[in-house]
Amino acid sequence: MSYLTVKRILDILFSLVLLTLLSPLLLLVALLIKLGSQGPVLFKQDRIGYRTKPFQMLKFRSMVQGAAQMGTGQYSFKGDPRVTRIGHLIRMTSIDELPQLINILKGDMSFIGPRPTLLFHPFPIEQFPAHALRRFSVRPGITGWAQVNGRKELSWDKRFEYDLDYVDRCSLALDFKIFLKTFGKLVSFADNVNTGKTA
Repeated sequence: MSYLTVKRILDILFSLVLLTLLSPLLLLVALLIKLGSQGPVLFKQDRIGYRTKPFQMLKFRSMVQGAAQMGTGQYSFKGDPRVTRIGHLIRMTSIDELPQLINILKGDMSFIGPRPTLLFHPFPIEQFPAHALRRFSVRPGITGWAQVNGRKELSWDKRFEYDLDYVDRCSLALDFKIFLKTFGKLVSFADNVNTGKTA
């Protein structure tokens, strides 16, 4: 079997297992979001996915309803009053990303891959640099090579450089390395900041 086939099988298996094991936590977070502020539990955002196909990426909502139409729009900043109390906690622990397990199960995403970009940022798909389009030849991930090598501190050119390096060298061994680095950052709360995230 090819690497991509094995990876897809593992994505399905692990997403099913994690959705089952984490279901009590997911339900608790959903309840706290619902009790804490008006609006839906999930935040859905259009992203550019595999082979440039748009999809709706899921997150637990961490900002007040309609936050994208207030203040700085899509992105948050330090001390942003639009971030709810439970929102601060789930962002700090990256729990807000857990609904993307559903995206993985559906085939929109993978555990490991380039992070999916917004439809309009940093470029609309029709204006994407030609060399960077190769990043869409693999499924986007919850975490990726750029995220464990600087995350938001990286310029877009540098992120694309890491993304393309991943596309060129992707393997189960590299995926496992990225997983271990991501796990290390999660348990140390490194890079888990409230700024720069979308609602």
